[in-house]
Amino acid sequence: MPNDNIDPQMEFELRTPVTASSFNIERINQRVLESSAILDILRAEIAKVIVGQESIINRLLIGMLANGHVLIEGVPGLAKTLIISTLAQVFDASYKRIQFTPDLLPADITGTLIYNQKTGEFSPKKGPVFANFILADEINRAPSKVQSALLEAMQERQVTIGDTTYELPKPFFVMATQNPIEHEGTYPLPEAQIDRFLMKLRIKYPSFEEERVILDRMVTEHEIKVRQILRPESLEQMREVISELYMEDRLKDYILHLVQATRFPQRYPRISSLNGLIQYGASPRATIYLARAAKAHAYIEHRGYVIPDDIKAVGKDVLRHRIILSYEAEAEQMSTEEIITRIFDEIEVP
Repeated sequence: MPNDNIDPQMEFELRTPVTASSFNIERINQRVLESSAILDILRAEIAKVIVGQESIINRLLIGMLANGHVLIEGVPGLAKTLIISTLAQVFDASYKRIQFTPDLLPADITGTLIYNQKTGEFSPKKGPVFANFILADEINRAPSKVQSALLEAMQERQVTIGDTTYELPKPFFVMATQNPIEHEGTYPLPEAQIDRFLMKLRIKYPSFEEERVILDRMVTEHEIKVRQILRPESLEQMREVISELYMEDRLKDYILHLVQATRFPQRYPRISSLNGLIQYGASPRATIYLARAAKAHAYIEHRGYVIPDDIKAVGKDVLRHRIILSYEAEAEQMSTEEIITRIFDEIEVP
């Protein structure tokens, strides 16, 4: 039965599929402006605690908004733990930190069944993975079976304890950190597992000026408190808006060409010299994640539509861990960064 309170034109627009011809960019742009304005306040609140690292914070927000997970590589002491805990505070969300060690067991992450002697029954004890924000610290310190336990939860968004499957809380965001592979006592993440991360970021040392500010703040031992800006469900609402952002077909083709170029560089004359240097290119998951991350980047820039710069801004972070170089590339001392830069420089921008 039609609702008399709904404007007929509005009712038509709600029922009409969103296509390139019917898409009202001005309307979605206004909706994005209203929805994303709070992010500027959120970033300012985080800046009270975190000095510099604006790029890392923006990428973490993109990962959350794109409903993905983020892997950060860097040496200890660069505020990785502080960043994710501060994010959890401004979102008023539950937060758990899991320290990965060689003796960690999968049940230490997901949970296990506890025997109750009084009732003679087993009851579930949920592990630390049941939280909105998870910091998997030094994930490559634990063996592969433990890594798999977390990565499966990341993919399926659920955990099975005994015979019962439990849904993980929403939103569910994992920021994993790893030491550089060259460090002693590390277990490299398998390619199939590392592919489940939306982005791989590399955190750098602060500048001289930034480290001076850090020094001034920390020697006082004065606790800096942040306000709770958003609730966890607000993130779900933002994701709904992001899903409506407009992306032209030419930009979708651009993403496809970038990913295809990592697999078949010989098909692109300008980068044909890369043939033989890439053993395995990016998976179809890279195509999906690159489009999602580009939309999330446009959102934090307060735009209701995607432009090529959005794709370029997140491209390296999305593709960095999805390209496996050949022995020939290693012999020529080529890096993944150089390969990706070459692809973005040579593939024609629409």
